[in-house]
Amino acid sequence: MHEALLKVSGIDVFYGDVQILREVSLEVRGGEIVTVIGPNGAGKSTLLRTIMGFEHPRQGSITFKEIAIDRLPPERTVPLGLTIVPEGARVFADMSVLDNLKMGSYIKSARSSREQALEQVFTLFPRLHERTSQKGGTLSGGERQMLAIGRALMSRPTLLLLDEPSLGLAPILVTDVFEAVLEIARAGVTVLLVEQNVHVSLEITDRAYVLENGRIVMEGSGSDLAHNDHVRKAYLAL
Repeated sequence: MHEALLKVSGIDVFYGDVQILREVSLEVRGGEIVTVIGPNGAGKSTLLRTIMGFEHPRQGSITFKEIAIDRLPPERTVPLGLTIVPEGARVFADMSVLDNLKMGSYIKSARSSREQALEQVFTLFPRLHERTSQKGGTLSGGERQMLAIGRALMSRPTLLLLDEPSLGLAPILVTDVFEAVLEIARAGVTVLLVEQNVHVSLEITDRAYVLENGRIVMEGSGSDLAHNDHVRKAYLAL
């Protein structure tokens, strides 16, 4: 079994005086897809933002590759191999698809392998290859999500954080996005996924955590949680 690539240990996170995360602990091992599920407002996006360095915990610790990162800003975590795709498929609307992708390889370690990374992204998302000169803002919602993920991959991450990648997408595009997540993992990138589409995300995940009211209340394999009564009633009921 792989060693833990990421360890989150007992973190408390606040926005002002409001506590969002309470004693949250989880780990992600190299080569895994790990999913965090839970209701809106549970703190899932805050968890990813804190790991990335946009927020900092008042208590607890976060280590990545055995390096303490809980006080580091994003410009220090990205060169370590950590990248996030925020919720909402944010792209540079006035820049071409190609220039959007190149923006993802701004760190020194990624610039030297930019062409190889582009080739991998275009293999993963052939539709982006067809639209290299098209402006990001003119793409469909699904294409923008592909572009956002592709841009993140250009930094050659070890661990990819994905925040609600299927949000607002048509069902056929949701399938495409999750197939891409599997391909990313097969290519050797570890994935930590926050996702509202619980049914599909539990199918592809190795392990999952349930976050409710800022606390981890359950963890297990994707299959175990998919058959858990609480998870089925709360998140999988038709």
